[in-house]
Amino acid sequence: MNNALDFRFKMSLGTFTLNTCGEIPIAGVTALFGRSGCGKTSLLRCIAGLEQAGEAYLSLAGECWHDSERGFYLPPHKRDIGYVFQEGQLFPHLKVSGNLLFGFKRTPVEQRHGDFDQVVKLLDIIPLLDRYPAQLSGGEKQRVAIGRALLNHPRLLLMDEPMAALDRGHKKEILPYLERLHTESNIPIIYVSHDLDEVARIADHLLLIEHGEVLAAGPLSEMLARVDLPIARNEEAGALFDTQILQHDETYHLTRVGFAGNELTVSWIDLPVGERVRIRIHAKDVSLTLDPPGPTSILNVLPVTVIEMSAHGRGRMIVKLDLGGVPLLARITQKSQANLDLKPGMQVYAQIKSVALSL
Repeated sequence: MNNALDFRFKMSLGTFTLNTCGEIPIAGVTALFGRSGCGKTSLLRCIAGLEQAGEAYLSLAGECWHDSERGFYLPPHKRDIGYVFQEGQLFPHLKVSGNLLFGFKRTPVEQRHGDFDQVVKLLDIIPLLDRYPAQLSGGEKQRVAIGRALLNHPRLLLMDEPMAALDRGHKKEILPYLERLHTESNIPIIYVSHDLDEVARIADHLLLIEHGEVLAAGPLSEMLARVDLPIARNEEAGALFDTQILQHDETYHLTRVGFAGNELTVSWIDLPVGERVRIRIHAKDVSLTLDPPGPTSILNVLPVTVIEMSAHGRGRMIVKLDLGGVPLLARITQKSQANLDLKPGMQVYAQIKSVALSL
């Protein structure tokens, strides 16, 4: 069985044409990423059936949902999807419990693959059950909206920039719940966002969309490390690492993590040894040197190999490095590249000034 969502859509969006085709794995979290107005939401709405492209084909694990050539179109309410909008759009006349149970009660028992208690615990909604939507914060509304979508027992959960309307504080509030949803739910998620930090925390795969077309697609870690994509020009560009906590240093309040035969010393992570932790190393926080430095305040200096380089911006370069089989990015000036005479295949040392924890 083809365990993927296969799609092809073509429709006019006014200033440009949505002309996309591709395959989305039906596992984990796939991010539709790109600048505002690039066609991400239109693609998501076509998948949901909320918009009908003139030319369309869509199938989930081999089950056809839309085929314009055959004149077949499965309406949204028959697609077994959950949809979370930018703003929760809860029923204002129902309490939180009523909003959550709205779809749950309408789902036949044999089709339910999750229970009410499990979902409200996962999203920490129990204290909110007797409140009305008007009594909730933005982050609380979104948690309830996600819970309601899950209790519809979808085969696929679609999330359209669920944190776009939230301020920084409420984003920090809801991100841990999205990460729990990622790790504790087996429902595949398609997640629209233009926020690279957000995507790096929760996604497994990425579809990069530009002017209505899928520019590239693949595993998130590979996509973030490609210097030929616009992502590399983002100020927050960097490489992603799934690591394991190896040891805590209580004297200096540091933690040692390991990945692919390598180790990094980072600020204290308040999790037990053995836990898995996703980290990011931003390209702007990596400098290069030809020789091992002497005593330095930088804790992580690792041998790497130059793979490729790409110029971007005025006088800047992005350098892709091999760190024991794992890609790492460094952003340097073109003058630095000339001074070091960097070339693909060269052995150099990466000085990692900072490590961002995706917690």
